[in-house]
Amino acid sequence: MSIEVQNISKDYGTQKALDNISFSIKKGEIVGFLGPNGAGKSTTMKILNGFVKATEGTAFVNGINVVENPIAAKQQIGYLAEHNPLYLDMYVREYLNFCASIHKVSKEKVESIIAKVDLTPEVHKKIKQLSKGYRQRVGLASAMLHNPDVLILDEPTTGLDPNQLVEIRALIKDFGADKTVLFSTHILQEVEAICDRVIIINKGVVVADLQKEALKNKNLEDLFRALTN
Repeated sequence: MSIEVQNISKDYGTQKALDNISFSIKKGEIVGFLGPNGAGKSTTMKILNGFVKATEGTAFVNGINVVENPIAAKQQIGYLAEHNPLYLDMYVREYLNFCASIHKVSKEKVESIIAKVDLTPEVHKKIKQLSKGYRQRVGLASAMLHNPDVLILDEPTTGLDPNQLVEIRALIKDFGADKTVLFSTHILQEVEAICDRVIIINKGVVVADLQKEALKNKNLEDLFRALTN
């Protein structure tokens, strides 16, 4: 399995953000991770990335325990956080070259990823001069730069216009052709367009885990509301 979450719980003081959740994701799956605000999506993703420690339970990425071997686990992952953390005063190519130096990736790879995410017209600009859509492309480029096996994206399309939505969806789908993608979103049409599977979480508990085929005769919005109201 590319991702394994085994009986994970997370407490913040008296608040239980996650309550004994478990799921696994196979290589090559694109999985939509849904839930209302505060459901525990971002906490789960941070645990998988090793940024937050679970109170109980274990998580693995490509068979690597994220607590026991955090560096090895992180090398398997490309991560785009909900609030895309970019160095706004750096130029686009400068920032990606900086990321490449951390991952020990060649500058040729930087040029390749710039072309892949269609950043070429913007490389001469500082990141603070970019639109929201292009900033998300920079974040995706940095996440995909080291060719990770697993891509974890926390609401990657928030604030994008319809054209940008289509373009970012296409990038995610292209990457997911031979990789594993877990991404959270509130845009249900996005899930229907590109996902192989949907996991719905509510109040720290997994309330549904459905393959795309199981959703064919269901209205995803109605299902989501029924499970999370």
